Amino acid sequence: MRVYFDNNATTPLDRDVLEEMLPFFCEKFANPMSIHNFGNEAEEALSLARERVAEALECEPDDTIFTSGGSEANNMVLKGISPIPDGKGHIITSVIEHPAILEPCRYLQKHGIDITYIKVDKYGLVDPDDVRRAIRKDTCLITIMHGNNEVGTIEPIEEVARIANEKEIPFHTDAVQSVGKIPLSVAEMGIDLLSLSAHKFNGPKGVGALIARKEVRRKLTPLLHGGEQESGKRASTHNVPGIVGLGKAIEMAVKNREGNTEKVKRLRDMLHRGIIESIPDVELVGHQEKRLPTTLNIAFHYIEGESVQLMLNNKGVAVSTGSACASGKLEPSHVLIEMGYPHEVAQGAVRFSLGRGNTEEEVRYVLEILPEIIEKLRRMSPLTPQDYFK
Repeated sequence: MRVYFDNNATTPLDRDVLEEMLPFFCEKFANPMSIHNFGNEAEEALSLARERVAEALECEPDDTIFTSGGSEANNMVLKGISPIPDGKGHIITSVIEHPAILEPCRYLQKHGIDITYIKVDKYGLVDPDDVRRAIRKDTCLITIMHGNNEVGTIEPIEEVARIANEKEIPFHTDAVQSVGKIPLSVAEMGIDLLSLSAHKFNGPKGVGALIARKEVRRKLTPLLHGGEQESGKRASTHNVPGIVGLGKAIEMAVKNREGNTEKVKRLRDMLHRGIIESIPDVELVGHQEKRLPTTLNIAFHYIEGESVQLMLNNKGVAVSTGSACASGKLEPSHVLIEMGYPHEVAQGAVRFSLGRGNTEEEVRYVLEILPEIIEKLRRMSPLTPQDYFK
């Protein structure tokens, strides 16, 4: 059996989304910036996608700047708001952000921007009061992710946004993992800037968006120059098929969110119960309740998560040991280390991320093969206590 439990890394393209995209490859292929009828046809498709995003996230259609994905959107915010080349300014973020936030922050630090990295508790939660205390006169941006990609913890971004709004500081959230999975309203939550990526909610790869409210959008310096696309904020010929797919995918994700969430959460909890009932010395990583419905991160003591991943892969099951963008690294997840886990426990963490296409049969299959895999690895591990199997 083939089982895909790595939906936080990417999701399969929905066939209805593909069908809507197909005409824009060969038939409606024109450049939407062209003023002839062919171009107008493509421009209408972009407008529909903006309307779909606006309805899904409760923002204005003109707030959407289409990008190549979440990483570009995050870079646009950090480098577009920061006062480079002056080299003066201050940004607040958290220690458990995705590398698409942390790496640009390190880049900005090299160019004179001060960065405050807010610590998290054992569940991966940011304390909004810590954010408030970190604010300075020169703070130009606060960026805190919505749902963590590794452990699924949902951050209190409404409270953080309220603090930012009170101080008239732009607030950004990396919502790549949460869009289409949990309720999200740009207007109600006080979000100024939001990053998303279509392939996380059954849309195509290589396309995403930055939602930027008008007041903040004016302040953004473009990351890419060379054209007037996206109101001059993002040069490059539009990826029309991808944008069409993003619009359709986000519409479907939000429309079907409640039913999909209920199903995925039920499967996730079924998997969790089965693991703790059949395998000793395991623990949930992340918050029990304040967690994305898709995500189950389990630390298996005395073994390495990568070994679990490889042995499950040999049985046809795809899981992860952390962010797909950081795969290949030997050190443990920075997220778990910042949550206070010892290295040897963090090394044993495995992320199971489920999607709407998964089934009870797949969960039962994983629960059938996993205990034997864990026992086999523990018998080989030098970390296992000598009398463990007596």
